[in-house]
Amino acid sequence: MRYVALLRGIGPGNPNMRNDKLRGFFESLGFANVQSVISSGNIIFESKETDAKKLEARIETALPKQLGFTSTTIIRNQTQLERLVAQDYFKDLIHDPSSYLMVTFLKTPAKVMKTPYRPAGKPYKFIAAGSTEICSVTDNTVLKTTDLMTWLEKEYGKQISSRTYKTVQRILSKLQQPS
Repeated sequence: MRYVALLRGIGPGNPNMRNDKLRGFFESLGFANVQSVISSGNIIFESKETDAKKLEARIETALPKQLGFTSTTIIRNQTQLERLVAQDYFKDLIHDPSSYLMVTFLKTPAKVMKTPYRPAGKPYKFIAAGSTEICSVTDNTVLKTTDLMTWLEKEYGKQISSRTYKTVQRILSKLQQPS
């Protein structure tokens, strides 16, 4: 199975969070064909294990021992990302510096938010939501995406990780390439 591990809170300023270290870490766990996608904690790998929760636990347990930090790990397989992208929730929207198209991945299924939804006084709206992903659009001319992340954490806790839709598409493209 081909997977992507979405690691929360990865910043390349920390030497142990750089792509080369993360790839080496995943290889040390016995995963095959390890690749990274940009430098924000998106690691593609192959494993015979079919239980995503077991993979998440294995990675989360080993991270502090081997690299000295903790990170929520959310696993998605290629089919799950293909389904998400095929829904085309952002079809006529543009991702640019003034407007971000975001996908927030939930580690555990949550109550589905009714969409479209705009929290009162907030410069973002939620355009689609399932039990494990939420799609949103931010107006960055008013506030940065950190306000969105704060709101999401209050609603769903810290067992989440967000990516721009462009990053999700890049991850999927790399997953679809022959290994």
